[in-house]
Amino acid sequence: MSAQAGDRTVILDGKALAASSESEFAARITQLKSVNGNQTPILATILVGDDPASATYVRMKQNACKRVGMASTAVELPTSTTTEELLATIHQLNANPDCHGILLQHPVPAQIDERACFDAIELAKDVDGVTCQGFGRMTMTEPAYGSATPQGIMRLLEAYEIPLEGKHAVVVGRSPILGKPMAMMLLNKNATVTICHSRTQDLASIVGLADIVVGAVGKAEFIKGDWIKDGAVIIDAGYHPRDGGGVGGGVGDIELAAVIDRASAYTPVPGGVGPMTINTLILQTLQAAELACRS
Repeated sequence: MSAQAGDRTVILDGKALAASSESEFAARITQLKSVNGNQTPILATILVGDDPASATYVRMKQNACKRVGMASTAVELPTSTTTEELLATIHQLNANPDCHGILLQHPVPAQIDERACFDAIELAKDVDGVTCQGFGRMTMTEPAYGSATPQGIMRLLEAYEIPLEGKHAVVVGRSPILGKPMAMMLLNKNATVTICHSRTQDLASIVGLADIVVGAVGKAEFIKGDWIKDGAVIIDAGYHPRDGGGVGGGVGDIELAAVIDRASAYTPVPGGVGPMTINTLILQTLQAAELACRS
């Protein structure tokens, strides 16, 4: 794919890229099974509590596994689960050689130390890129699985040949699994990166300088379209259902409708970043299984 399309705004279609890559994943899984005793790669998903949105996300990830011939093990724990109980579950999965990747669905109930549980995931199985060790290694350009959403964004930018070197990227958001790793990934590709957040002073002026704007603040249309300069690349990692719901309806962190006719490229909401997050989780689980087979 290429973003070189003259003056036409290019849609960075994550849904299409994710779909096209699944056939490649399926072929790699078939090849892997031919040399490892027909063992299917397995992603373990851990869901704590009964949050409907979290249950939906986990189900989408399990369905993606099925589409490429990968297996998933669903671990469902009650809302009353303690940190110690969740840690025990993670340790069991770490010790299971048939489990290649572990996904702990965020968020967990308030009584659980989420960071301690994330960091208990073995680095080789941290296919969602949530551990401090994985973040540190990624930052230092050492082998590690990147956080799934920013890593998916990087794959999308690469697929559409969006130039990064020397460009000024403004990341609005600083979460440990999105904003911070996103900034480091862009920096490692020689972009000049400014990290902002909801308390940044004069945010509009800073966003106005950006060649690449990444919305990762978690607030609906927080970044206004008229802040963004003509020709910028817009990456919207947010999703917020419209008032009253509706199938397929929703907005991101950026006021896209007010800027897409002036952007050089943008991710639609939905259909941009979201599909690449799940697709990257599947890819990194496959990579973990391939590494386990060679070790």
